[in-house]
Amino acid sequence: MKQLGILDAAFINLERGNTPQHIASLGIYDPSTAPGGKVRFKQVIATFERRLDNQPLFRTRLVQVPGGLDRPYWVKDERFDVEFHLRHIALPSPGDWRQLCIQISRLHSRPLDMSKPLWEAYIIEGLDRIPGLPRGSFAIMTKIHHAMVDGMGGNSIVALIHDLVPTPEASAERDAVPRLVDTTPGVAELLSRATVNGIKNVAGVVSGAASNSLRLARYAAGVAKGDFPALDMQAPKSRFNHPVSPHRVFTAAEFELQAFKLIKDAADVKLNDVALTVVGGALLRYLSKLGEAPQAPLAAAIPINMRTRREASPDHNQIGSVFTSLHTDIADPCAQLQAIHTSSLDAQRAGEVSPLVDLLKLAGVFTPALTRPVADFWARNHLSGYLPVNVSTVVSNVAGPDQPLYCAGARLVDYYGLGVLTPGMGIFHLVFSYCGKITVSVLADRAMVPDPEQYRDCLNESFQALYDAVLPPSKAQAARRRQKKPAKRRV
Repeated sequence: MKQLGILDAAFINLERGNTPQHIASLGIYDPSTAPGGKVRFKQVIATFERRLDNQPLFRTRLVQVPGGLDRPYWVKDERFDVEFHLRHIALPSPGDWRQLCIQISRLHSRPLDMSKPLWEAYIIEGLDRIPGLPRGSFAIMTKIHHAMVDGMGGNSIVALIHDLVPTPEASAERDAVPRLVDTTPGVAELLSRATVNGIKNVAGVVSGAASNSLRLARYAAGVAKGDFPALDMQAPKSRFNHPVSPHRVFTAAEFELQAFKLIKDAADVKLNDVALTVVGGALLRYLSKLGEAPQAPLAAAIPINMRTRREASPDHNQIGSVFTSLHTDIADPCAQLQAIHTSSLDAQRAGEVSPLVDLLKLAGVFTPALTRPVADFWARNHLSGYLPVNVSTVVSNVAGPDQPLYCAGARLVDYYGLGVLTPGMGIFHLVFSYCGKITVSVLADRAMVPDPEQYRDCLNESFQALYDAVLPPSKAQAARRRQKKPAKRRV
């Protein structure tokens, strides 16, 4: 039995019907590499059992402390059944990309069963009319609560549920490792622990407040000396800053990783800067087509991995967030890219000392009995609309593996990630690289992005405008002669 960390508990406290706090992945598979060229549902079940059955993370369920007097606990479920978490569905004919996006949107809108281990997987057949995929292809969508995993941990799960070859050697691992379970604690034990932890938490809050005050003072001193930029409070409100409904849309655009790298090298920036510029351009294009383009630049939140910035922690979540301008007021894509490069570097340097990087922890510092009513009041009265800082989107960039992966013998062709929406921030972008491709996945509130296909077009247009600006034909040809051009496919 293990108690949730502060940030892990924050995602449990923020769980709402309109804003469920699970993330998801979508993999699309070509079964032609499997033995016999076909994959059956029972083979996928067997793969999940083989890879997950003895993984404590996937067998862990939540136990709440009575009255919300303390952070909840993880316990290994003695009644865990992997088949409960695996569901088998199929797209109706013709089985095209739009139908898949609609199905993914609906599945992602549904909250997880909080009484069970907090994950689900859907095997989706019938992907028969998606360009570049053979008939009989299928998808696997995996949903997992953010309290269990962050972006970097999600990357580990990608490796966990896949093999490096279509037909891995048989292993006795499942039989060799005993399945450990926890005895579910009783009310008396939970309340006793809550009493002891209450004293520790008071001391921790006092210590944390002192530490954050010191960090804030250091940050303010750095801003005064010009070491760090002042926080830009002028980002405009947009349609993405309204209250979030329980309904979602999903879409994605796909690009050559090589093309992103050509832009990065030519402009001497980071790959994440290229992604931010593409997203910023897409947001502005979309708002312009709706007659809602703001004059001031839009802003984005960037999750950062705190594992490399702090001492080791047993918590599942070790992330923070920094905020940067997308400089959408700059018309020239090259100049916009350079401005984003400078701003993102400044934001990450400021994140080293600014307490704002840990803003999300406020939802997990105090007991659920205190936090949940405040979170309910905040969401119910749409208080996010009164914040002076208007973040239009989160842009998360995760580097995936370069080698092909397989599930039940089928080759993973494409991989997409879905994040979470929060009150006042109704669109999320996840950038993922895998096997020479980059996917930019979009999760949005359906009322804010009622036409996701048009937004996908905006992503493609934004990328092409940036590519043409940074690499005009002569430069592009010279750069591509130095690198072998991979096959390109867009959904």
